[in-house]
Amino acid sequence: MNMDASEGPSLARDEQLEVLRVCARQSRRIAACFRLDRRRRPPTRSRGARSFDSGGADALAVFPPFPVFLGNPVPTEMIYRYHKAIGDGVGLPLIAFQFPKAWGPDFPPDCLRELVKIRELVGLKEASFDTTKTIETIATAKTLPRKLGIMTGSDTFILEAMIDGLRRRADRLRRHRDRGAGSDASRRRRAAISRAAFAIWERLGPLARFCWRAPIRDYRPRMKEVLKLQGLIPHAAVRPPQLGVDDAERAELSRLAERAGLINRARRCKRSATKAAPLPPRPSELRAADVQHDSVIYGAFESACCN
Repeated sequence: MNMDASEGPSLARDEQLEVLRVCARQSRRIAACFRLDRRRRPPTRSRGARSFDSGGADALAVFPPFPVFLGNPVPTEMIYRYHKAIGDGVGLPLIAFQFPKAWGPDFPPDCLRELVKIRELVGLKEASFDTTKTIETIATAKTLPRKLGIMTGSDTFILEAMIDGLRRRADRLRRHRDRGAGSDASRRRRAAISRAAFAIWERLGPLARFCWRAPIRDYRPRMKEVLKLQGLIPHAAVRPPQLGVDDAERAELSRLAERAGLINRARRCKRSATKAAPLPPRPSELRAADVQHDSVIYGAFESACCN
């Protein structure tokens, strides 16, 4: 919760905590992530942990503080100290966030070997949008002295990443069992699942690549337009200074969403004829129906979770 896709950066601290509390009430077993970006000073135990714990957070996704972490290279010592201070101050499991190169820390191998020394660090959200960097990160994670979960967030090739993780997992399972009569059936099932997954991705892929193309800052307004077309949210307004999409981009999003089977033509025409109400600058209350969850399922790279 309160990650970038669910507009965490646009919310005030009290709004972020309210989102967390609303989501926690909706589920008894929730792993809620609280966004920590734009912090030049990590929270102390007294300032930060009480608000996180009272809000129901089970873990924290740690975003790098900007502009301090902009550009490359970012000193490993600075990255380590920042995450270590948060771990010591909050005492909750941490998930680090790997940005595209030059946007923030991209966690080279030597940096990961230092970060894994932080007891609270349990995983890395891999959002480099770079296949070479993704492979390097997975390979490094496999050499670390303890498990570090690698989760894919590179939405433009998310299926390929998930399939790769599942394939590696299947290879490990196959090595630990007898090669009996059931192995052929298992291979056929996996092949059928893979074909079905790629068939879905052939429909969704063009829309994902359009939404996450440059400039990447506009992916949230694009996502909101699709959610509005689906009738899941009433409007696609964003808070200043972020701009919404223009008419040409809105038309292309509609075409791709319809091609993907996410909307039908009748609903699209009905939605486009309805003028959206403006988004209030600071809503005083949040209802469960108003909470926009991240709309992308982040598949875990199982290959990096086991050494």
